[in-house]
Amino acid sequence: MCSSSATIRTSVRSRESAPCCGSKSAAATLATVNDPLTELSERLEEAAEQLRAPDVEVDSALALIEECARLASEASSRVDEQTRAALEPLPDLPGQLPLPAA
Repeated sequence: MCSSSATIRTSVRSRESAPCCGSKSAAATLATVNDPLTELSERLEEAAEQLRAPDVEVDSALALIEECARLASEASSRVDEQTRAALEPLPDLPGQLPLPAA
């Protein structure tokens, strides 16, 4: 496996395994909570920076391109989910009366 791909996976694992409690202040802990799209964007930017490196090997570049495609696909599906959720009306729940028009 190429070192660039391993670097991406290591950074992802370290983000996923970050502790939610401990000696950190509440503000520091909240600063690590990101919007999933923002995090995907940051990961795409990191991969793009690695692709721009002058010493990137062909195998590493191919792995990074595949990683970028996977991240872009994931971001696209999240945007699609959010758009559908915003456009779909909420179901009528039993026992709920409609609000009067103002």
